[in-house]
Amino acid sequence: MDESPTVVIVPGLRDHVEDHWQTHLARRLDNVLTVPPLETDKLSRDARVAALDEVLTSVSSPVVLVAHSAGVMTVAHWARAHHRDVAGALLVTPADLELPLPESYPSLEELDRNGWLPIPRQRLPFPSTVAASRNDPLAGYRRVVGLAEGWGSRLLDLGEVGHLNPASGYGYWPRAESLVRELRESVSRAASSHATDSDAQVEHSHA
Repeated sequence: MDESPTVVIVPGLRDHVEDHWQTHLARRLDNVLTVPPLETDKLSRDARVAALDEVLTSVSSPVVLVAHSAGVMTVAHWARAHHRDVAGALLVTPADLELPLPESYPSLEELDRNGWLPIPRQRLPFPSTVAASRNDPLAGYRRVVGLAEGWGSRLLDLGEVGHLNPASGYGYWPRAESLVRELRESVSRAASSHATDSDAQVEHSHA
């Protein structure tokens, strides 16, 4: 039996939040890793990207990324500079770091100083789904649609779910499990198909 793809959870700038859907998801899945909170340089893009890369380097099986908020931007910056194979990614309610965020969040100047700007818009080198909210206080819907187009992502319209965090009334989010299951199944199907094709080529070469 093929090994289930490893799910790597990429939190936003607030890292571990007890009642966050990513925290609930990590508890309910098998074969899952979460990028750990930073002890220092918490706002550093380079430190966030390095932390993600360190987790990915430790995994030998296929990987599915599950990112939220600024964690989506961590993934986008990571993909621009690194080349480890990723089988797929679920990118949920990305925070638009190019426009002013609500008062309790870092300022544009802080984000720029820490390397987050501009947002990478190159096509991602792996299949991805952007799950977008129509009333996200951290990103306008049309802006997120534009990001999804640039990244070559499938767009999933979640409707009005705020920022899909506890402040928006979302702790446990059952749909996360079904979306991750779909990603894992598609990865397993692709791996199985590739193995079958390889076997066929071997048989043909010995015919």
